[in-house]
Amino acid sequence: MNRDQTMTVDKPALKRQWSRFKYPQSLYSYGAWLTAFTVIVFSIEYLDIPLGRLFGILGRMGDVLAARYYPPDIEYIMDRDYLGYVVETIQMAYLGALFGLIITVPVAWFGSYNLTPSRRFVYPIARLFSMSCRAVHETIWTILFVSILGFGMLPGVLALTLFSAGFATKLLSEEIESVNMGPAEAMRATGANLFQVMVFGVWPQIRVAFTGIAIYTWDVAFRAATVVGFFGAGGMGWYLKRNVLQIETERVAAIIISIIVLVIISEVLSAWARKTVMKMK
Repeated sequence: MNRDQTMTVDKPALKRQWSRFKYPQSLYSYGAWLTAFTVIVFSIEYLDIPLGRLFGILGRMGDVLAARYYPPDIEYIMDRDYLGYVVETIQMAYLGALFGLIITVPVAWFGSYNLTPSRRFVYPIARLFSMSCRAVHETIWTILFVSILGFGMLPGVLALTLFSAGFATKLLSEEIESVNMGPAEAMRATGANLFQVMVFGVWPQIRVAFTGIAIYTWDVAFRAATVVGFFGAGGMGWYLKRNVLQIETERVAAIIISIIVLVIISEVLSAWARKTVMKMK
């Protein structure tokens, strides 16, 4: 056989092994996991958390619930006075969410970097207001307003208003910053002012998102409304506080059950409303 006719045998190609991380990404990943594990161990040791007691916590919790909170006093929560406070809680959540959403629209507009009237003055003020509302917990707002205005629904409504405004403003401002600026720029080129640009160029793009944010805000405000009454804002929380202080554990269990039932109903209605809104897109 001649050399020209010699058949060359191809060597089998080496298979590449897939790897999720390559150096130095793998080093960063392992370093992050090691750091997180070290922080967890240090926190457990520093806070002196008895891990051994956690394994029997469910059994002890069951014994306490069976001995003190069972059976719940269902007749107590069926009383007309208590049902009136349930309605008061729903009203407080509705007004707080409504007023908060009314504040949200202009503040989110001013706090969006791409559409704010002034990036130097208006933008930082709007952002500061939004962050201030979110930084302070709704219970702290309630305590503050109760100390100024006294007991009643008004402090609760104001606390939920600021809570809802800070919560919804962040979400809506991010939606505004992610809109398509083509229609807005076209309207500006034709001489439209900022209000016209917002109403006709931006609002149609965020209308569905704002509806979803409004529904979610109501859901969160209702859950918060069941708690702010514990600090003097009226509603179901006031009944809960009174029975906790009187150590009426069976009534406390019934009130907690009523709160859970109402939250579940609110969650079902919110999920249905969000699903309906998603079909609008």
